[in-house]
Amino acid sequence: MSEHVTADPAPYYRAHVFVCTNEREPGHPRGCCREKGGDDLRDYMKKKATGLGLGKAVRINNAGCLDRCELGPVLVVYPEGVWYAVTSKADIDEVLQTHLVEGKRVERLMLLPTDKLPADIVARRVAAE
Repeated sequence: MSEHVTADPAPYYRAHVFVCTNEREPGHPRGCCREKGGDDLRDYMKKKATGLGLGKAVRINNAGCLDRCELGPVLVVYPEGVWYAVTSKADIDEVLQTHLVEGKRVERLMLLPTDKLPADIVARRVAAE
């Protein structure tokens, strides 16, 4: 019997972005991305991506809990698996242009595996300015 090796199919999208829109009960100690504007940022990102001509190459979806609630709103870009904490439309614009158009990273918005609290990323953002 001979071995048959099949290659993975070509990806349907060049990039797939998941934006957390999870909602927790009011007052939850971890907070949630929805109460921090995740829905609005996702909607803005989708429209802006279409305007940049990324609509057929990049898919932007909402996601349930990505388990980084304290740092939200958060999004993750695949296939790279790069995580970002975004709080404004300007942050979204920068991720779209720098990461998805130019193929670079927005280091000041990136989340590291060791980031657990907002204070963990604030110092890095201040240092980058």
